[in-house]
Amino acid sequence: MAVIIATAPGVVAVVVIVVVVVVVVVVVVVEVEVEVVKVVVVVVVVVVKVVLVEVVVAVVVVVVIVVLVVVVVVVVVVVAAGVGGGGGIKP
Repeated sequence: MAVIIATAPGVVAVVVIVVVVVVVVVVVVVEVEVEVVKVVVVVVVVVVKVVLVEVVVAVVVVVVIVVLVVVVVVVVVVVAAGVGGGGGIKP
């Protein structure tokens, strides 16, 4: 989980860099040719969709890991408390 959280700022940085580069390219291309701008816009849309999918996948992975950790902690606490069968760890 720490790795995913640590890479999140990296993903954001990549998205910001891509957006800046695309804006610069679009501004330069607008002066050159309108048809090229259409191609650039299509490429930008594809890139944004791919980046969004990566971000969503990262978020889902984090949520799944958090849920699994919570479940494990609850199970450990329940077993340690000896709930449900009189067993478990007794002080």
